[in-house]
Amino acid sequence: MRYRSLGQSGLKVSVVGLGSWLTFGNQLGSGDSDRLVRAAFDAGVNLFDTADVYKDGEGERALGRAIRGLPRHKLVLATKCFFPMSDDPNDRGLSRKHVHESLAASLQRLQTDYVDLYQCHRFDPETPVLETAMAMDDLIRRGLALYWGTSQWPAERLAEVVALCDARGLHRPIGNQPLYNLFERGIEHDVLPTSARCGLGQLVYSPLAQGVLTGKYEPGKPPPAGTRAADERANQFVGRFLTDERVRKAQRLVQLAQAHGLTATQVALAFCLRLREVSSVLVGARDEAQLAGSLAAVDVELPAPLLAALQQEFPA
Repeated sequence: MRYRSLGQSGLKVSVVGLGSWLTFGNQLGSGDSDRLVRAAFDAGVNLFDTADVYKDGEGERALGRAIRGLPRHKLVLATKCFFPMSDDPNDRGLSRKHVHESLAASLQRLQTDYVDLYQCHRFDPETPVLETAMAMDDLIRRGLALYWGTSQWPAERLAEVVALCDARGLHRPIGNQPLYNLFERGIEHDVLPTSARCGLGQLVYSPLAQGVLTGKYEPGKPPPAGTRAADERANQFVGRFLTDERVRKAQRLVQLAQAHGLTATQVALAFCLRLREVSSVLVGARDEAQLAGSLAAVDVELPAPLLAALQQEFPA
């Protein structure tokens, strides 16, 4: 395993992290989650990412059960808040009230005293940025979170919150969690340059476009049994990547990878990790074999001809 610093902090994260968005508490049973987390940990993965909203808290509960017995100090445990957890008008967003109460509930579900990274799952236009930053600073000073970060925040908001934190002497965020893969390269235009100036590292999610970039789907054919697209519990977000054009491009990726003795999974993940601003790619997995396929990307350096072909096939 290789490790990178998250932004300008001293926190080291594995370049491949295990996400739990559509798997833990959903596709996977408790025994499967336990085995997957143990396999990841044994392979050197230290970053485990979740969120309160994943399956209405069941994602956190499943991860909490899975990490029992593992040395807590060797884990980088990350969770998030923002999305509604009930009909209560204060049980959502990034107000001081919701941030504090959400973390308290997450800690209970995760069965831990603190999280290493607490992230704002989206930007909240209804809460002053300073209020959110002060709430995060409070949690860090209380030892309930060690660092904080954002997810899917636009570049101008990242710059704004870092400037506010610096001006007020608050703990600034150290990371951002954006959507990023060969299909979706929008962060290269403004989020990455702004993050670099502000000292934020990237923990990118959906680096395999929810499995489409593995090449498992074929144009004009129904999703194979056992895949995410064929699973009604987990296929509500994959549609954006399952267009005929993108499925054909994924097949082209398979061909390019094979020409260099690699898998499409290795190439897709290595493409994200080619950027030093990307601290880790967050992958999902249903079993140890899928996890191993992603971990095989850890030491891949893309040769120049392959990188040039990818830039042409998947333009920013």
